[in-house]
Amino acid sequence: MTVEPTTTAARLIDRQPGMTAAELVGHLSPPPQFATASLENYVPDERYPSQAAAVEAMRAFVNESTAPARGLFSRKPTAPVAKPGVYLDGGFGVGKTHLLAALWHRTRGRKYFGTFIEYTAIVGALGYREAVAHFRGASLIAIDEFELDDPGDTMVMSRLLGELVASGSRIAATSNTPPHALGEGRFAAQDFLREIHALADRFTTVRIDGEDYRKRDIEGHAVSLTPEQFAARIAAETAGVTVDPFRDVLRHLATVHPSRYVGLISGLDAIGLTDVEVLSNQTDALRLVALVDRLYDAQVRIHATGVPLDQVFPEEMLAGGYRKKYLRATSRMIALTTA
Repeated sequence: MTVEPTTTAARLIDRQPGMTAAELVGHLSPPPQFATASLENYVPDERYPSQAAAVEAMRAFVNESTAPARGLFSRKPTAPVAKPGVYLDGGFGVGKTHLLAALWHRTRGRKYFGTFIEYTAIVGALGYREAVAHFRGASLIAIDEFELDDPGDTMVMSRLLGELVASGSRIAATSNTPPHALGEGRFAAQDFLREIHALADRFTTVRIDGEDYRKRDIEGHAVSLTPEQFAARIAAETAGVTVDPFRDVLRHLATVHPSRYVGLISGLDAIGLTDVEVLSNQTDALRLVALVDRLYDAQVRIHATGVPLDQVFPEEMLAGGYRKKYLRATSRMIALTTA
């Protein structure tokens, strides 16, 4: 039985977010769940001393960026010039994003926080030179989930970071190891440094060991609702909900630049997707990943009918180069449909 959107339900496909360059860049701040992240409320696991050491490394990185320069006639010897970049190297769920957000909150001046995908989308939307103009001179560029599966994007970001470091900006980055990469090699420091070889010597690597504190949240499956359950869930949403067929949403995403997906879902508490089906087009799949990232950051619930959302990526896609992106999106859709 197919669920048709009601005539009174708002539709995601009717939204045409228009965002200026300043608005796109202005959205680069930590997700709501990290709005109060600090070095003080990060709780290191005593079994892994590297976690407490990482907190101190972040504190030192901030202090180095704000320390006043010594005068010409200072009696104390000049300290070595601190590296302008720091890379948080560790597995999933050890608190890298928390520490990155804490660093952002602690840094003074103009600063930005976003995922690798957000930065590359903004460069694509604005053009390289305009993007450089907007970011140049920032005190901190924080990049969460740095990805290497697209050589072109990696090259662009490496070049961008080089220009920003030259302008005095400091860079902090984490990797993108997803929760469902069970047993897979993590995205390690040597991979990151190899791909940004022109900048590698400008980064200090901070290793964080530990167990995934969210492991309990990545098990299970996305919830697929019956038509009756779907109608009840939508009716229970008092405001900020849209209802659309899954295919229509995929078509609409093709008309909106990924950098503007944050505006597409602005003000929503939940979205309804009817007749979800297995994806057959990798471009559609990557757009869905970008949308899910924005939904997850904003904690927008998903109500869906049809194929469970954790089964929309077929095996041939999961075996390809974008495997990590798809697995990350899968775990996030599980979380958003069970919330």
